[in-house]
Amino acid sequence: QVHLMESGGGSVKSGGSLLLACEASEYTYRRHCMAWFRQAPGKEREGIAFIDREGALDYADSVKGRFTISQDNTKNMLFLQMNNLKVEDTAIYYCAAGGGRYSSGGRLYTTCALPLDAEVFGSWGPGTQVTVSV
Repeated sequence: QVHLMESGGGSVKSGGSLLLACEASEYTYRRHCMAWFRQAPGKEREGIAFIDREGALDYADSVKGRFTISQDNTKNMLFLQMNNLKVEDTAIYYCAAGGGRYSSGGRLYTTCALPLDAEVFGSWGPGTQVTVSV
């Protein structure tokens, strides 16, 4: 059973734009924290943007000022507008959903906080490839 499904990936030239979309099942969309991650070949999965149920959001420094995360609550959709794309943005992009808090080492952490921890997001889409060329 698929809970999250990304779309909108593709190949663009450096400086171009893409809009990624993530369709979520109603149950998954109600999770507290929705986020976008990406993974480039040979690199660890990187959390790049999040938005919580209250609308609070933030971005990793690598994409701040170029990417915009948004959501359409009427359609259970999450979006990532990517502008001024760079070659180093080439990766598989994933949307993920997680709860509000998690416990680690006896401490309580907020899921929607930078740096995003992929290990605490329980729902993932299959990913969509974004390739940026010079």
